[in-house]
Amino acid sequence: MNPILAAFELVANWQVFLTLVSAALFGLLVGAVPGLTATMATALLVPLTFFMDPIPAVGAMVTCAAMAIFAGDIPSALLRMPGTPASAAYTDEAYAMTRKGQAETVLGACVLFSAIGGLFGTAVLIFAAPALAEIALKFSSPEYFWMALLGLTCAAFIGASSPLKGAVSLLIGLFVATIGLNNPAGVPRFTFGSTEMLSGIDFIPAMIGLFAVSEVFRTIAAGAPPWDSVQSQVGNIFRNWGGMVVTYWRQQVRGNVLGTLIGILPGAGADVAAYVSYAVSRKLSRTPEKFGTGHLEGIVESTSANNSSLSSAWVPALVFGIPGDTITAIVIGVLYVKGLNPGPTLFLFNPQTIYAVFIMFIIANLLMVPLGWMAIKLAKRLLQAPRAVLMPIILAFCIVGAFASNNTAYGIIVMLVFGVLGFFMEENDIPIAPCILGIVIGPILERNFVTTMIKTDGSIIAFFDRPIAAALGIFLILLWILLLAGAWRRRAAT
Repeated sequence: MNPILAAFELVANWQVFLTLVSAALFGLLVGAVPGLTATMATALLVPLTFFMDPIPAVGAMVTCAAMAIFAGDIPSALLRMPGTPASAAYTDEAYAMTRKGQAETVLGACVLFSAIGGLFGTAVLIFAAPALAEIALKFSSPEYFWMALLGLTCAAFIGASSPLKGAVSLLIGLFVATIGLNNPAGVPRFTFGSTEMLSGIDFIPAMIGLFAVSEVFRTIAAGAPPWDSVQSQVGNIFRNWGGMVVTYWRQQVRGNVLGTLIGILPGAGADVAAYVSYAVSRKLSRTPEKFGTGHLEGIVESTSANNSSLSSAWVPALVFGIPGDTITAIVIGVLYVKGLNPGPTLFLFNPQTIYAVFIMFIIANLLMVPLGWMAIKLAKRLLQAPRAVLMPIILAFCIVGAFASNNTAYGIIVMLVFGVLGFFMEENDIPIAPCILGIVIGPILERNFVTTMIKTDGSIIAFFDRPIAAALGIFLILLWILLLAGAWRRRAAT
């Protein structure tokens, strides 16, 4: 039988569809709660997959992850609290639009371009998986070093409105990333004798504290004012979809392509794709001064990127068994349990299974529109609750999310400390996003730098020996020169 027809038969039954819808609703719920990530949602599904057939088991994880990544945009726009790290890059922008009375516009754009980005990444997964995976496999420690440095440069000097304050935020994040025993030398750093700090600072409680808890503290400091300055109703999210596609098609395509390229790099993930895409959108925009004031352009590019990267992360996972992100790392374990060992032989001996996975990716992204609309309709009632009632509930969810990250009270302490830090950073107009990216990318930067130096006996030339590494390094050096030249011209003009 034709493998494609066999794949449709595997997917086309009510049990699979019911599983996909249930997983989608679960993903929406988890993604919309600040601190409960798409990775956590996928991990929570693993015990249930042991009782499922292979196709619905993989489909449940695909659908759950896609919905959770999108659902993180809802609290970002309505409450300035990203549900998932992938939404943190454009949280301030989305919330600014809500404050201007454009909640339905930003949420409608998130639904539309999330679905389109996911479908684009799925198309790449279907038609170009082997070739793209081979490119990703050519990356070694020098290439990853330059990619990490590019991400940090984008966050501090391109993505931030004030390069100096962006650099301060980035350095705070890089300092946090050095804490603990998780470094190439295995030497405790800045632990102050604490056994809990040997494991370093967990990213999830830190993110919850910097974004969500700092907002709770800010509300308390302001005396819990009513929602009079924020839109209390969300209108028709489908309005002007055609106009948005026509206006922002360049940003959509650019976000899709960039998100796909970042997604196929093992370890990068949707959050890195969102940060880099937002920074690129700001740099290439004809109206960069509008960024940060509630401008849709960067949101379109970022939300397209994080969803397309989610699909493309499966390229190395399926073809070579190398996880593209933490979600596919979990899924690879499930595939092995189900006897579907990822790798080239999976395409040879079980092509119908691969095609079934592709079909479920398409279904998951199509389900995002009606189920996303339903989730937004329910979530908009959050703005009808008094702040004095809502903020303690949000703080309780934050505590649950921080505790669940490592099942210890240490996560809650980290969350509160970073909540205070985020509060003071915001009070002094220091952006939070570069700090978050410094925490995430700092270990990648250090690990690949040390690995390269060890492999080459300390030769700096090694960072330019390989063709891809040389191209990335030269591009980044030229970018720094352009940034310094622009800063010098601005200073000379004043």
